[in-house]
Parts: sequence; structure tokens; C-alpha cells
Amino acid sequence: MPQLCSIEQAIDCVLDEIEGPIHLGLPLGLGKPNRWVNALYARLKQLPQRQLTIYTALCLGRPRASQDLQRRFLDPFVERVYGDYLELDFLADLHHDSLPANVRVEQFFFQPGSLLDSPSAQQDYISSNYSHVARDLNDKGLNLLAQLVACDPQRPQHFSLSCNPDITLDLLPLLAKRRAAGERIVCLAQVHEALPYMAGAAEVARERFDVQVRDVERSTLFSTPNMPVALQDHCIGLHASSLVRDGGTLQIGIGAMGDALSAALLARHDDNATYRAGLADLQGETWAVPIAKLGGLEPFAKGLYGCSEMFVNGLLALAEAGVVRRQVYPDLRVQQLAVADALDAQGRPHSVQALLDAGLPARVDAAALAWMQGSGLLDASLQLCGDQLQLPDGRQLSVDLTDPQSQTALQEYLGPVRGGVILHGGFFLGPADFYQRLREMNRERLGRFAMTGICFVNQLYGDEPLKRLQRRDARFINTAFNMTLLGAAVSDQLEDGRVLSGVGGQYDFVAQAHALEGARSILLLRSWRESAGHLSSNIVWSYGHVTIPRHLRDIVVSEYGIADLRGKTDAQVIEALLAISDSRFQPELIEQAQQAGKLAKDFRLDPRFADNRPERLQAVQAGHPDLFIEYPLGSDFSREERDLLRALNWLKGKFKLSEALELGKAALDAPPADDFARHLERMGLAQPDGWREELYQRLLLAGLHATIPES
Repeated sequence: MPQLCSIEQAIDCVLDEIEGPIHLGLPLGLGKPNRWVNALYARLKQLPQRQLTIYTALCLGRPRASQDLQRRFLDPFVERVYGDYLELDFLADLHHDSLPANVRVEQFFFQPGSLLDSPSAQQDYISSNYSHVARDLNDKGLNLLAQLVACDPQRPQHFSLSCNPDITLDLLPLLAKRRAAGERIVCLAQVHEALPYMAGAAEVARERFDVQVRDVERSTLFSTPNMPVALQDHCIGLHASSLVRDGGTLQIGIGAMGDALSAALLARHDDNATYRAGLADLQGETWAVPIAKLGGLEPFAKGLYGCSEMFVNGLLALAEAGVVRRQVYPDLRVQQLAVADALDAQGRPHSVQALLDAGLPARVDAAALAWMQGSGLLDASLQLCGDQLQLPDGRQLSVDLTDPQSQTALQEYLGPVRGGVILHGGFFLGPADFYQRLREMNRERLGRFAMTGICFVNQLYGDEPLKRLQRRDARFINTAFNMTLLGAAVSDQLEDGRVLSGVGGQYDFVAQAHALEGARSILLLRSWRESAGHLSSNIVWSYGHVTIPRHLRDIVVSEYGIADLRGKTDAQVIEALLAISDSRFQPELIEQAQQAGKLAKDFRLDPRFADNRPERLQAVQAGHPDLFIEYPLGSDFSREERDLLRALNWLKGKFKLSEALELGKAALDAPPADDFARHLERMGLAQPDGWREELYQRLLLAGLHATIPES
């Protein structure tokens, strides 16, 4: 059992046990014991002779605004939602490039966009596939692991790694091997009372940890509120949802496009007529062939299995609606029975004959009986007596399962199979109600969501035959912010070399899509963007960096449609991406491709794609409002805050908020203040004080007027 210590005693223990440099590993995202890490960081600041290197990813800081107008909106919201969430002290120093000389922070994934202007963070970024991180950290000599865990009074000998088994489960065997060789390594745990207790692989013996911080952490868990889903994102989600095959496998990521996809899949399942009508207006018959080949439009009769490095809110919503419900099993032979449709949705065999038809041996011997009872296929009360199976009531049956009497008598003793799950995930992060819904689930239902090591989810190596059976018809759906016209994707880094976020597991899933029979990688892309009034295409001829090389190109989905790039020639790839690009940029893209000799000089774009403009999508939205809900998965924002956020995003897209003269032009046609009195009160602008607040009020009114939904 771990040694119980106060925060300071735990630091003393680490300093006494580890001689020389400390190499601290912290989980990605939610699972960091921030209070203890802050205390360690403060102590090491006073001990310049001791070196500390922190290895981690996704250090979560409260949202902050750079402009006063946004701060007026954001600060009250952050105070309400994030409460007493405790930030990492080293993160503030990292932002200001003021880490002490004896401390380094190496990350393999950033909170998106948060560290673009931090030279030290950019210089100490580690570019690793998610599935390689445990290996890379172990090679760096990691000798201290610290993690938040969950506990259950009914499981006093165990902790749950809860939100973050991802890298820890992969690291623990590597650390144990080094310990056996005599290296000094410390593993520290602190319980957080609000973390859901995830069982299965995420549950570990307490003795795997050396030190437990005595004080239970009770501060607010960091959450990621659902953001608005814009028209572009909804259209992307609708297109992508038609490529998901019933009975298949689904991986999606966080963000508005992931929420849009979840919403579209929910509509496909729950309101199929509305879904089909909206998709017909959006697509016509243009994409009928790839949809028939790869996906479908019908509700989910078989359901999906989730296999996603991140267990996101959208996947939970899909599970609650019965879309994600296809069970997979940890035993290869049981999974073979499931693939052969010998088991029902609850994991119970349809009949003995169904098991035989699926390949189960006809004769029951001691080994077969032990396996069938261990897996749950047969009730544990049955016994083998020579060449007979004995039932609890004393009746004896032939061990030959082809015998009709044996089949009839055994029917009531069949299944359900144990260990079935509907989702494997490596880590989770989401809105506050996501955590609450997990905490409130009963043990049996929660057990169907299996949190596990990232190497299980993100790659095929290890248990490959089992994974191939589980991950049938997989759709690995991720996002990119640029695509080159030759099919390379940009998802993590800007052209000048600065890292926006990180490669994470995107490459892992793209590689899986090419390795698995029937699987596809689908990259979601907004075809254009607007910043400070400047429009630009996200489909470009070339870019100075790529995340996914063009030889791994597969499917790209924009708001205008579907581009299937797999196995296509360069000219065909260019034509397919032009078909889903915005028409305002198509002529320039065609010219660039022709100048490079990659597109015929007499190329003419199919007229069907010459009207790829927002106005066409707006008409579809107007005709099918139920498919374009702004917050399809719920919202932490009040009604006024939703209006304000929409207005602020509009202003940010149209103007540079730091240029007062430009902004003054936007405020000329603002409506009367009385029209939006509650909104102005929320922003502290009901009674403006001075010319700056008067300008803010007018700008806000203009933005509200431009974006308020029609009633």
C-alpha cells in the first residue's frame, strides 16, 4: 500500500528518494494533481541545485481574452464555470518565458493556440505520435509519476486511473522493468473526489503507487464547455455522418465539428425523415455512390462501437441515444461469435445452434466447458459427468451439442457473455455535466465504457487479431485546418514552424485506417475562414508543413461535400478537392495547379460545384432548422451569453478589434440600446463611461443586430 503523506511530506519523500535530476511525468489534460505539482514547483524554485524536467501535454488553463470587450464577456463566465479550479503555476511562467533555470517543461501536445508566442514552449515541444509517448518518456529516464485518481469505498485495495489511463498504463510496465534493474522511481497518487471511478483496465492495485497524498482534492474539475456549432460545421457533420456504416466503429475528436457529427448521427437515428430531407437538399445525388459504398442513411439497427483516444461528450450522447451500443469482447473466440451474429445485442447467444453455426466445437469437453462458463456463455452450475452434462436439477444431457434435446435444455442456461463493452477510450475531457453523467451511472452501465491504455486504442500491435475483429468498418474521423490540393493535411503546426497543438493520435488513426480492412480515415475541414475581414481558403496549393503526408490521403469532408482521395491520381485528387472547395477560391486554385503542370490546361470544373457558396448552405439551413441547432449537445451559456458570443465572434471575423477607427465604422448603424438591455447589463455596458465604453456598446449592438436569430 502507498505511504500516506501530506503534500509537503510527499515532496520530501521524492527529494530523498531520487538523487540528482527529477524527471516528472504528468498525465495529459485532466489527470494532473495540480496542487501537489505547484507545491513541488515552488520548492524546486528554492533549490536551484536540483534539476526538474516536467513531461506532459495539454496543460489546462482558464480561458483568457486579449481584448477588453471579450474580457467583459469571458471573466464572469469563467468565474461561474471554473470556480476554484487550480491552475498549474509553471504554466503562467511558461507563458511569460520566466521558468527558473533549473526547470524545463517538455510537452507533446498544447492546449490549442495557447503557446504560439512562448519561445521556450515551442523550443521544448516534443513531436511524438500519441502511441509512442510512453516509450519516449521512458527513454528520457522518467523517475517520478504523479496522477489524480478516483477511489471507491467498495474497492479499498484499488485506485481508478479514471480520466487518464492512456499513457500511465503503458508506462507502468516500463517503469517496473527499470525498477527491477535497481533504478529509483516514485509513483504518486492523489484522489480527486469528483472523478468517476472507471473500472476494467483503468483500475489498478494501490500498491502500484509508492506515495498517496493524504488530502483528497476537491477543487473544480477543468471542463470544456460546448461551443456553438456554426453552419459550416453542421454541414460538415451531415456529410460525414452519411459515411458511417451501421454495425461499424467510430472515432471522433473534440470540438465543434465533432459535436456537429454527433448531432447529425443522432438525427439520422432519431429523426430519420428530417435527416434524409436535409441531406437531400444539401447533397442532391452528388455523393450517392460513395455513401452507398461506404456508409448509409438508415437508422442504426446494429449500432456502433466507439474506439477513440478521447472519450468525448458526443460519444456519450450517442451511447445514451442507443447509437453507440455494439458490444465488443476481450476474448478472441467470443468476439468471433459476435462477428458471426451468434450473440444478441446483450451478448446472449441466440441459440446453441447459432453457436455451432458460428464455429463452436460440437462436443463439450472439460476445457470447452471451462471456457464457456468462464466467458459467461454457459451457466456456472452445469457440471461435466463423464460423457454427460449435468444440469442443476440433476438431469443429464449429451455433450454432443448437435443433439436436439441438449440444445433445447441448454437454452435457458445460455449467456450473457461477460466483459462486453461499447467503447474503448484512452482519456476523457468534457463539459461539467459530462463528468456528472458518468458519476451518476450505475456500475454495470459505466462498465460498458472501457478506459484503457493508449497503445490499445491507437494502434493494432498487440492483440491484433482481436482488434481487427472488433474494429470492423472503422471510421476514424478527425479534423484539419488546411489541406493541400495534392492531398496532404495540416492539423498541428503553422507554416512558420510554431506548433498550434500537436500531432496527438491523428497519424495513429490514419495509419490504422489504411491497415484495417473496410476502414477509412475521414478528415473534416472548413473550406474557408474569415479573420478581421479577410477571407482565405483552407484548401491551398501548398503549405510549409504537413501532419498527414499526401501518400496517406483518404477521405476529406468540407461543408460542400465529400472528396474520396484514396488511390486517385494527382489530377483526380485535385479535381475532387476543387469540388469541395469554396467557389470564391476555385479559379486561383485551378490556375496554380495548371501552372504546376498537375492539371490539364483545358480543365473545366463540373458545373455542379460552381455554386459552392455560403448562401446556398444558408438556404438549406433555413429549410431544415431542426438540423442546425446552435448547441446540439447542450450549453453552459445563458441565453444572453449565447447571443453575446455569437456577436463577438462576428465582430472578430469582420474587424481587427484593436483598430478603433475601423471599429467606428461598424458602430454607425447600431440599433437602440433598449433593444438589448439585458445583454448590455451582462457586459457592464448599460451605462457606458467614456468614449471607449460608448464605442464598445455600439459595436456590441451592431454585432447583436447582425447575428440575432430570427424568431
